[in-house]
Amino acid sequence: MSSREQIEIHISQVALGNRQAFSDLYDATSAKLFGICLRILNDRSEAEEALQETYVKVWRSADKFASGKASPISWLAAIARNSAIDRYRKKKPDTAELVEAEVVADEAPSPESNAIMSDDMDNLDRCMGELDERHASAIRNVYLGGWSYNEAATELDIPLNTVKTWIRRGLISLRECLNR
Repeated sequence: MSSREQIEIHISQVALGNRQAFSDLYDATSAKLFGICLRILNDRSEAEEALQETYVKVWRSADKFASGKASPISWLAAIARNSAIDRYRKKKPDTAELVEAEVVADEAPSPESNAIMSDDMDNLDRCMGELDERHASAIRNVYLGGWSYNEAATELDIPLNTVKTWIRRGLISLRECLNR
């Protein structure tokens, strides 16, 4: 049985309130999800808090996971990413911290990018290649780089609504491509 199938089973059991399955799910996925949180927050204690919030959300919404339609690690990574971004926005770092974070950032793939692409990397790369390069860039920066829509609009020097439209249309195209 693949790790993907095992994680799907854990999630379905968590939806039924199975605490052992929840513990097994945590053991199987916490390192990847912690990496996502840490990459976005750049603070270990904040990342630990975001990870805890992630698993609370998973416990409460495991029944919403569409088994067979979505990659389970992608679903979990999206929850972790959103939890970390919510925590980041509440923290509101000052500009000096942001500048320092940009200087320290490396060019290596982020843990989030590795986690999301680990199951379907070839298909996702192929589908991303079919998108307009500007749309693909916006999606990568928002979903893998942790940018907000406002940051993407500023960095790409385009209106906010255009960024939202590009990302929405790009995600629809990606979904269609991945379902082929």
